[in-house]
Amino acid sequence: MAQEGKAYIHAALALYYAGQEVNEENLKKVVEALGLEVDEAKVKMLVASLSEINLEEVLKSAVAAPVAAVAAAPAAAPAAEAAAEEEKKEEEEEKEEEKEVDLSEVGGLFGF
Repeated sequence: MAQEGKAYIHAALALYYAGQEVNEENLKKVVEALGLEVDEAKVKMLVASLSEINLEEVLKSAVAAPVAAVAAAPAAAPAAEAAAEEEKKEEEEEKEEEKEVDLSEVGGLFGF
């Protein structure tokens, strides 16, 4: 099952938010409670990986990043609209230039 790996991550987060230690024993209990078969390798790998990071700092930065992106989006919208409008004007100017033909050049082709 492709989503099974995410279950281990969610189990670890549940332990963290419950104030429990994220260790192999606790993680196995949560995974079993989810009705999944425990994969010892995944448990060991996740616990080892999480022991090398400060989970609290990672979660703070993960929560702050979307908020900053949402706050920046309204400010970026007018700039994007202006750029799209400028591009549209350039396309219209190109079309007008295509319409303008120097008839003296065309006349030479037909002997005028």
